[in-house]
Amino acid sequence: MDFAAVIVIQVLYAIASLALISVGLAVIFGMMRVINFAHGEFLMMGGYTVILSTHAGINRWVSMLVLAPLVVGLVGMLVEWLIIRHLYGRVIETVLATWGLSLFLMGLATVTVGFYQEGILPPFGPVRIGAYKEGGYTFFVIGVTALILIGVYALMRYTWFGLIARGTMQNADMAAALGTDTRKVYALTFGFGAALSGLAGAIMAPISGVVPVVGMTYIAKAFITVISGGATVLAGTVSAASLLGLVNQAVTFVTTPVIGEVALLASAIVLLRILPTGITGRFFRRGL
Repeated sequence: MDFAAVIVIQVLYAIASLALISVGLAVIFGMMRVINFAHGEFLMMGGYTVILSTHAGINRWVSMLVLAPLVVGLVGMLVEWLIIRHLYGRVIETVLATWGLSLFLMGLATVTVGFYQEGILPPFGPVRIGAYKEGGYTFFVIGVTALILIGVYALMRYTWFGLIARGTMQNADMAAALGTDTRKVYALTFGFGAALSGLAGAIMAPISGVVPVVGMTYIAKAFITVISGGATVLAGTVSAASLLGLVNQAVTFVTTPVIGEVALLASAIVLLRILPTGITGRFFRRGL
């Protein structure tokens, strides 16, 4: 019974971590149709923000939950204004530009911070489950991911910003005709997606650590999750993260973590072969 509880917790953690690192990309790609290859570096910036600010004496929770998303969100708005705004509808150019931005941010982090920055330890101790122990931070990641997803849903479904953002992404010309400043909406939406990425990077920093190339370990999983989920932002992300996280963790328990990662990729390939438009291409079409 105790072992079964540990397995369930690990599966929930795998699902939560996939959803957490993917939700910012899902907002930018799912709503704006912008392929952001610098998504991993937004996560990296969030991780560095919490580490550097915590070492500078700022409260850990303020650094993680406030400062990291604020800093990366502002950087995202700047990126949208300088680069993305001029490339809407031009997929190849956007891919190349964000890929170049990714390389630039990795190089900048390498030069300014380096590869040997001291990290931070997870803030909670172990939790005993019968004969087993589970990290208390694992429960925090599961809980905070659920709260983030609920918060994003409420923001997009029930607030003025969510209504205007969804309307602008669906028909920018009509929104502009009704008096909406579409450039401002695009900038805020991109910044919001970047802020979610920064928050995710800050939350994952005590577990995975942060180095200038850490974004490369995030971006493949994030893109696989978002593409497998389909066009619907939250429903697609949650459903794909649930399926892929379950497969990954189940195979990991039976074999090794490396084989689990391979199984995740293989299941995504099979899923997209069966459902080329992703899970929400057939299911949850009315979801957000």
